[in-house]
Amino acid sequence: MQSLLKLSRGIDAFTRWTGKRLAWLILLAVIVSAVNAIVRKVFDSSSNSWLELQWVLFSIVFLLCSPWTLLDNEHIRIDIVNQMLPKRVRDSIDVVGHVAFLMPLCVIMIITGGPFFMRSVEINEQSGNAGGLPQWPAKSLIIIGFTLLLVQGISELIKRIAVMRGLIPDPHASQVSALEAEVEHLVGSIEKN
Repeated sequence: MQSLLKLSRGIDAFTRWTGKRLAWLILLAVIVSAVNAIVRKVFDSSSNSWLELQWVLFSIVFLLCSPWTLLDNEHIRIDIVNQMLPKRVRDSIDVVGHVAFLMPLCVIMIITGGPFFMRSVEINEQSGNAGGLPQWPAKSLIIIGFTLLLVQGISELIKRIAVMRGLIPDPHASQVSALEAEVEHLVGSIEKN
Protein backbone atom coordinates (compact mmCIF):
# COMPACT_ATOMS: atom_id res chain seq x y z
CA MET A 1 0.00 0.00 0.00
CA GLN A 2 2.91 2.37 0.65
CA SER A 3 3.99 2.22 -3.00
CA LEU A 4 0.41 3.03 -4.05
CA LEU A 5 0.37 5.98 -1.65
CA LYS A 6 3.65 7.20 -3.16
CA LEU A 7 2.07 6.94 -6.62
CA SER A 8 -0.96 8.83 -5.30
CA ARG A 9 1.25 11.65 -3.97
CA GLY A 10 2.90 11.93 -7.39
CA ILE A 11 -0.45 12.06 -9.15
CA ASP A 12 -1.69 14.68 -6.67
CA ALA A 13 1.42 16.84 -7.19
CA PHE A 14 1.00 16.71 -10.97
CA THR A 15 -2.73 17.45 -10.74
CA ARG A 16 -2.21 20.44 -8.44
CA TRP A 17 0.65 21.79 -10.59
CA THR A 18 -1.38 21.44 -13.80
CA GLY A 19 -4.58 22.83 -12.33
CA LYS A 20 -2.95 25.93 -10.86
CA ARG A 21 -1.39 26.80 -14.19
CA LEU A 22 -4.35 26.05 -16.44
CA ALA A 23 -6.79 27.94 -14.21
CA TRP A 24 -5.14 31.15 -15.41
CA LEU A 25 -6.63 30.50 -18.83
CA ILE A 26 -9.94 31.78 -17.43
CA LEU A 27 -8.34 35.23 -17.24
CA LEU A 28 -7.19 34.88 -20.85
CA ALA A 29 -10.72 33.80 -21.86
CA VAL A 30 -12.15 36.90 -20.15
CA ILE A 31 -9.63 39.15 -21.91
CA VAL A 32 -10.38 37.56 -25.30
CA SER A 33 -14.11 37.95 -24.64
CA ALA A 34 -13.77 41.59 -23.59
CA VAL A 35 -11.55 42.53 -26.54
CA ASN A 36 -13.88 40.71 -28.93
CA ALA A 37 -16.90 42.58 -27.50
CA ILE A 38 -15.12 45.96 -27.67
CA VAL A 39 -13.99 45.40 -31.26
CA ARG A 40 -17.50 44.30 -32.22
CA LYS A 41 -19.14 47.40 -30.66
CA VAL A 42 -16.53 50.02 -31.57
CA PHE A 43 -15.46 48.84 -35.02
CA ASP A 44 -18.58 46.87 -35.95
CA SER A 45 -16.31 43.95 -36.77
CA SER A 46 -16.28 40.43 -35.41
CA SER A 47 -14.29 37.25 -35.74
CA ASN A 48 -15.66 33.75 -35.26
CA SER A 49 -12.17 32.46 -34.46
CA TRP A 50 -11.88 34.78 -31.45
CA LEU A 51 -15.34 33.77 -30.26
CA GLU A 52 -14.47 30.08 -30.63
CA LEU A 53 -11.11 30.65 -28.91
CA GLN A 54 -12.86 31.76 -25.73
CA TRP A 55 -14.97 28.58 -25.83
CA VAL A 56 -11.86 26.45 -26.26
CA LEU A 57 -10.09 28.25 -23.41
CA PHE A 58 -13.08 27.65 -21.14
CA SER A 59 -13.19 24.00 -22.25
CA ILE A 60 -9.52 23.58 -21.39
CA VAL A 61 -10.12 24.90 -17.89
CA PHE A 62 -13.33 22.94 -17.38
CA LEU A 63 -11.99 19.61 -18.61
CA LEU A 64 -8.34 19.76 -17.57
CA CYS A 65 -8.92 21.34 -14.15
CA SER A 66 -11.65 18.88 -13.12
CA PRO A 67 -9.03 16.52 -11.61
CA TRP A 68 -7.83 19.42 -9.44
CA THR A 69 -11.42 19.98 -8.31
CA LEU A 70 -11.63 16.30 -7.34
CA LEU A 71 -8.26 16.50 -5.56
CA ASP A 72 -9.38 19.47 -3.47
CA ASN A 73 -12.68 17.73 -2.64
CA GLU A 74 -14.68 20.53 -4.26
CA HIS A 75 -16.72 18.29 -6.54
CA ILE A 76 -20.50 18.31 -6.33
CA ARG A 77 -22.18 16.33 -3.62
CA ILE A 78 -25.17 16.88 -1.40
CA ASP A 79 -23.31 18.34 1.59
CA ILE A 80 -26.32 18.52 3.89
CA VAL A 81 -27.04 14.80 3.57
CA ASN A 82 -23.38 13.85 3.38
CA GLN A 83 -22.47 15.61 6.64
CA MET A 84 -25.25 13.83 8.55
CA LEU A 85 -23.81 10.40 7.73
CA PRO A 86 -21.14 8.70 9.83
CA LYS A 87 -17.59 9.07 8.52
CA ARG A 88 -17.30 5.37 7.68
CA VAL A 89 -20.46 5.55 5.54
CA ARG A 90 -19.20 8.71 3.76
CA ASP A 91 -15.91 6.97 3.02
CA SER A 92 -17.74 3.91 1.69
CA ILE A 93 -19.93 6.13 -0.51
CA ASP A 94 -16.78 7.77 -1.91
CA VAL A 95 -15.22 4.39 -2.72
CA VAL A 96 -18.39 3.06 -4.36
CA GLY A 97 -18.92 6.34 -6.21
CA HIS A 98 -15.41 6.30 -7.61
CA VAL A 99 -15.46 2.62 -8.59
CA ALA A 100 -19.04 2.37 -9.86
CA PHE A 101 -19.58 5.80 -11.40
CA LEU A 102 -16.53 8.04 -11.85
CA MET A 103 -14.10 5.49 -13.26
CA PRO A 104 -16.56 3.77 -15.64
CA LEU A 105 -17.69 7.17 -16.95
CA CYS A 106 -14.07 8.18 -17.57
CA VAL A 107 -13.31 4.91 -19.36
CA ILE A 108 -16.42 5.24 -21.53
CA MET A 109 -15.56 8.84 -22.43
CA ILE A 110 -11.97 7.90 -23.31
CA ILE A 111 -13.03 4.90 -25.41
CA THR A 112 -15.79 6.76 -27.26
CA GLY A 113 -13.81 9.99 -27.47
CA GLY A 114 -10.91 8.30 -29.27
CA PRO A 115 -12.69 7.59 -32.57
CA PHE A 116 -14.52 10.94 -32.30
CA PHE A 117 -11.16 12.74 -32.10
CA MET A 118 -9.38 10.54 -34.68
CA ARG A 119 -12.13 11.07 -37.27
CA SER A 120 -11.85 14.81 -36.73
CA VAL A 121 -8.07 14.68 -37.27
CA GLU A 122 -8.40 12.49 -40.36
CA ILE A 123 -10.71 14.91 -42.11
CA ASN A 124 -8.99 17.98 -40.64
CA GLU A 125 -12.39 19.08 -39.36
CA GLN A 126 -12.90 22.82 -39.38
CA SER A 127 -15.52 24.96 -37.74
CA GLY A 128 -18.87 25.31 -39.46
CA ASN A 129 -18.58 29.07 -38.93
CA ALA A 130 -16.74 31.21 -41.46
CA GLY A 131 -13.23 31.95 -40.18
CA GLY A 132 -13.61 29.52 -37.30
CA LEU A 133 -10.97 27.31 -35.71
CA PRO A 134 -10.06 23.69 -36.44
CA GLN A 135 -12.21 21.35 -34.36
CA TRP A 136 -9.82 18.48 -33.62
CA PRO A 137 -7.75 20.30 -30.95
CA ALA A 138 -10.91 20.98 -28.95
CA LYS A 139 -12.07 17.38 -29.39
CA SER A 140 -8.73 16.13 -28.05
CA LEU A 141 -9.59 17.82 -24.75
CA ILE A 142 -12.25 15.17 -24.11
CA ILE A 143 -9.70 12.35 -24.13
CA ILE A 144 -7.05 14.32 -22.25
CA GLY A 145 -9.48 15.63 -19.63
CA PHE A 146 -11.12 12.30 -18.87
CA THR A 147 -7.75 10.53 -18.79
CA LEU A 148 -6.48 12.99 -16.20
CA LEU A 149 -9.74 12.67 -14.26
CA LEU A 150 -9.46 8.87 -14.31
CA VAL A 151 -5.89 9.01 -13.01
CA GLN A 152 -6.90 11.43 -10.24
CA GLY A 153 -9.88 9.19 -9.43
CA ILE A 154 -7.45 6.30 -8.93
CA SER A 155 -5.39 8.50 -6.61
CA GLU A 156 -8.50 9.44 -4.61
CA LEU A 157 -9.51 5.78 -4.38
CA ILE A 158 -6.06 4.83 -3.07
CA LYS A 159 -6.19 7.58 -0.44
CA ARG A 160 -9.76 6.77 0.63
CA ILE A 161 -8.91 3.09 1.13
CA ALA A 162 -5.78 4.08 3.08
CA VAL A 163 -7.90 6.39 5.26
CA MET A 164 -10.42 3.60 5.90
CA ARG A 165 -7.58 1.25 6.90
CA GLY A 166 -6.13 3.88 9.24
CA LEU A 167 -2.88 4.14 7.26
CA ILE A 168 -3.08 7.89 6.66
CA PRO A 169 -5.10 10.73 8.17
CA ASP A 170 -8.03 11.97 6.12
CA PRO A 171 -6.64 14.74 3.90
CA HIS A 172 -10.04 16.46 3.91
CA ALA A 173 -10.88 16.06 7.61
CA SER A 174 -10.22 19.68 8.51
CA GLN A 175 -11.67 21.06 5.30
CA VAL A 176 -14.69 23.32 5.67
CA SER A 177 -17.23 22.84 2.90
CA ALA A 178 -18.48 25.85 0.95
CA LEU A 179 -21.91 25.39 2.55
CA GLU A 180 -20.45 25.38 6.07
CA ALA A 181 -18.38 28.48 5.29
CA GLU A 182 -21.46 30.27 3.97
CA VAL A 183 -23.51 29.33 7.06
CA GLU A 184 -20.71 30.55 9.35
CA HIS A 185 -20.57 33.82 7.40
CA LEU A 186 -24.34 34.33 7.64
CA VAL A 187 -24.41 33.51 11.35
CA GLY A 188 -21.54 35.95 11.94
CA SER A 189 -23.39 38.68 10.03
CA ILE A 190 -26.60 38.08 11.97
CA GLU A 191 -24.75 38.20 15.30
CA LYS A 192 -23.15 41.55 14.38
CA ASN A 193 -26.57 43.09 13.78
